[in-house]
Amino acid sequence: MKVTVCELSNDTAGFEQDWQELISHVKVETSDLVLLPEMPFYPWAAWCKQKNNNTWKTAVEAHDQWMPRLAEFAPAAVVGTRPVIKDGGFFNEGFVWEPGTGYRSAHSKYYLPNEEGFWEATWYERGTGEFALSQVNQIKIGFLICTELWFNAHARDYAKQGIHLLVCPRATPGSTVDKWIAGGRTAAVVSGAFCLSANFGHSRTHNVQWGGTGWIIEPEEGNVLALTSPEQPFVTLDIDINKADHAKQTYPRYVLD
Repeated sequence: MKVTVCELSNDTAGFEQDWQELISHVKVETSDLVLLPEMPFYPWAAWCKQKNNNTWKTAVEAHDQWMPRLAEFAPAAVVGTRPVIKDGGFFNEGFVWEPGTGYRSAHSKYYLPNEEGFWEATWYERGTGEFALSQVNQIKIGFLICTELWFNAHARDYAKQGIHLLVCPRATPGSTVDKWIAGGRTAAVVSGAFCLSANFGHSRTHNVQWGGTGWIIEPEEGNVLALTSPEQPFVTLDIDINKADHAKQTYPRYVLD
């Protein structure tokens, strides 16, 4: 399976240019699946400590307008998150998009930070706390959206469900890159799955300087196979899904709770 991770500008003009280049990359590489950053289609709203309902609604509308453009990646599937309003509540919703079947909700972010630049618990509600499987063809996918990566019990639960890919759409700053890579490596080992992540890169939103560094990490030893950078913002690898199945049978995945 060919998977693509990326770092994309969070600046509106820069994003449009990055998008076109990403489309070209995916076509050349004949990717099967593309992972996007967290809520990528509008400048990061939660940098501000004071919640603004109109800004959130504008972000939702911007994502609505971009959703049809996911078809530009076809025949690749696309995975990411987006802001939504459901029953009057604001949520950060993970999704899977596939040609033919289109958009489907996968998981709403449950663990929400609330600190400088990332006032997420102020801006939107927690999801239900359900960490359910998604699928693309026969490939089983688990979501840990950004901060959720640090709650490894869910990676362990996903391992029991036999996931092949653990996807981590992020919005994280440059000052914490090393910590996030360490978290991704641990999550890959705990879940016995390829861990994929995408982030905002080479841009600044108000007081947040984004860290880029999307990754592909293998499931057996947690080795980093590829990282994105400003010089190489898109990376595609052909991964062997069977390695995720094999990893479940080896240490520490086989150890009983």
